[in-house]
Amino acid sequence: MARAAPILDGRAVAADLTARVAADVADLAAWGVTPGLAVVLVGEDPASQVYVRRKVAETRRVGMRSIEHRLPASTDQDTLLRLVDAVNRDPEVHGILVQLPLPAQIDAAAVLDAIDPRKDVDGFHPVNVGRLSIGGGLIPCTPLGCMMLLDQIISDFRGLNAVVIGKSNIVGKPVALLLLDRECTVTVTHILTRGLPEIARRADILVVAAGSPGLVRGDWIKPGAVVIDVGINRITDANGKSRLVGDVAADEAGHAAWLTPVPGGVGPMTIACLLSNTASAARAGLRRQAA
Repeated sequence: MARAAPILDGRAVAADLTARVAADVADLAAWGVTPGLAVVLVGEDPASQVYVRRKVAETRRVGMRSIEHRLPASTDQDTLLRLVDAVNRDPEVHGILVQLPLPAQIDAAAVLDAIDPRKDVDGFHPVNVGRLSIGGGLIPCTPLGCMMLLDQIISDFRGLNAVVIGKSNIVGKPVALLLLDRECTVTVTHILTRGLPEIARRADILVVAAGSPGLVRGDWIKPGAVVIDVGINRITDANGKSRLVGDVAADEAGHAAWLTPVPGGVGPMTIACLLSNTASAARAGLRRQAA
């Protein structure tokens, strides 16, 4: 039986972060502030429904105010933009999350651009994207969660060879910037990169966010590498049973120093970082009022 890689437990790290957020929320309450997170869901996408339920439950669990806006799939762009404008102006809303994907008739970029950057707790607004490149702003939740997991096991990132597989605006590009900020040597790749296995084998830190189940095989992983598997893919096995798997063939990764599991790795961190960003946005708003 192949040896399993040591597991970098996202649930445990997320629980610790969530506890710290709850303490921060309690501290803000002493100043008369209850952080409010507005979640906007358009349509009936099953995965989005599940994600929103989890986010709402966790928001309430740490003592924040949860404001839900559920709109039909037929909603037009102007209607959604009017809603975004309303929550931008609502003083009880400190964070705004528009759940993606949006229906085809809506320009997602236009909607994300309309969110007040100070309330953009997903970190997708162009202002926050720009701030990330120079070190600041609200950081996208999944990349921030990846870095917090890496911080559990790496004390000095300087000079480490980091390879990111995936070039999305949501994970690949921002996590590359965060690794670069820690003075890693960063290579950004994707599934069409020529010689991808050879590039991956050079990584001390391998972050995989390609959305391709089992893409990274065992012989792609350098012995002793730290592997962050961001992929969440639902597959059906030969017996017709559905299960979640990552972008890494976990059963072949026993020679890695650490591996994040799927589920239970990066996923819990994403929600915990969303709560953390919302609390940070509320605190920043309190500072602006006091200035």
